[in-house]
Amino acid sequence: MIRSLLSVGGFTLLSRITGFLSLAMQSAIMGAGAISDAFFIAQRLPNSFRSIFGEGAFNAAFIPCYAKSLTQEGDEPAEEFAGEVYTLLLASQIVLLLLVWLLTPQFVSLLAPGLGDRPEKFALAVNLTRITFPYLLFMTLFALHMGALNAHGRFALPAFAPNLMNLTVMAALAVSFLFPNAGYAASWGVTISGALELGLLMWGARQIGVLRGLRKPHWPRVREFFIMLGPAVIGSASPQIAVFADTILSSMLADGGVSAISYAERLYQLPVGVIGIAAGTVLLPEMSRRVSAGDVAGAHRAQSNTMALTIALAAPFFVAFDTIPELIVAGLFMRGKFTAADAIAAGDVLAAYGAGLMALVLIASARASFQSRGDTSTPMKIALSALAVNVAMKVILFRPLGAVGLATATSIGLWINLGALVAIAIERELIDFDGVFAKSVGATLLACMLLTLVAMFGRAPALALGLHFGSQANLVALIALGAAGAVVYGATLVGVLHLAGVRLGGLRRGR
Repeated sequence: MIRSLLSVGGFTLLSRITGFLSLAMQSAIMGAGAISDAFFIAQRLPNSFRSIFGEGAFNAAFIPCYAKSLTQEGDEPAEEFAGEVYTLLLASQIVLLLLVWLLTPQFVSLLAPGLGDRPEKFALAVNLTRITFPYLLFMTLFALHMGALNAHGRFALPAFAPNLMNLTVMAALAVSFLFPNAGYAASWGVTISGALELGLLMWGARQIGVLRGLRKPHWPRVREFFIMLGPAVIGSASPQIAVFADTILSSMLADGGVSAISYAERLYQLPVGVIGIAAGTVLLPEMSRRVSAGDVAGAHRAQSNTMALTIALAAPFFVAFDTIPELIVAGLFMRGKFTAADAIAAGDVLAAYGAGLMALVLIASARASFQSRGDTSTPMKIALSALAVNVAMKVILFRPLGAVGLATATSIGLWINLGALVAIAIERELIDFDGVFAKSVGATLLACMLLTLVAMFGRAPALALGLHFGSQANLVALIALGAAGAVVYGATLVGVLHLAGVRLGGLRRGR
């Protein structure tokens, strides 16, 4: 299982690298102003609906049902169930797409009320939203194919697919002179990439003989799926409601406010996608299979090892985001139309997001305690409670802190969500942290302490080195400091684990 996690993480890392290149291209061409704000707002609707109805809620309901059907009934009944869900998803997404196309101005007004007194920016956001929204249809069907492939142990192709989005957006930006502005070019790139990603997974599914076509839905077959889907939708909607709150409030800031949050969020999402989502993607079907087969101890062991590895891999990002955030943003994006002031603004937001990073990467693994057993209502209730605190804190902190306050509230909500998930799972004996987990966390803490010292005392020498490279000073300083930190962190972690008697090979095999 851990080998699959590393495979998913590796391909996701590749997609985050191409994503960074795409974002760097966007920042250089669009900067952090009205056009980039409108583009990021246009992406909010399809991306948020995708998170609600796509990977989030859909996988939580579909994978346990599909895995159960495969295990207990066989391939053909499972294929029939998947085909019936396919039909229902396609029909619902067509209806939603037509609805949003007809009411796009109203949706944008709700999402970004701060644009009401800026008609040109509002009109641009409406036009870009109409272009990007079909991406949701493609990605919802993508999620179905991803779930089926994951249930069959095929993780690499879905993890690779997001590279197509980044490459397509870059290609569109390269010919942005053919469009009214770069926002239009990037928006068309997003939608075209959705079709390419779906096509790739449809090909992969056909190769193993699953999701061969649509099936007429029968309520008895899909009843359990929809009973689980309802709470999962509500639970998955809660973080997206928080995102909507961010967009609504940040639209009231001056031009560039939405962009500062979006650039910081993209960086913050790097370890989330590479580590947190990869862990949840692999862990849920693994635990579902083991629980269905009666191997509860094996499910607990897989979860404990996955969470230990997740903490060890994500911790360096947490340290970096909260010690050198401005240097990270400046080194990666400060060129073209992206200014030093933009870097400072985005860096402050990145630090606030970074405070909740460890909670965010662990939530998917903790939630698997319940979802692998068909319980989607408990995570839903916890998510809604955390959401209430999150939104309340956003309203309180927005006035004095602006974009930083919104990110800080997000971090608070994430820790409440994770804490409640783990506490309830322990109380119900749905999770069991073993000795390997405790030793791994201890080794990670010690390695983080030394990494923090490297960041604090190594920054000045790294910047001095960067001065020799002119306009690339910040990037060179970031690379030098990152390389030194990686050596110190990696050597400390491996050394302490060795002294504690934890063998990385055993951890990868889930022993």
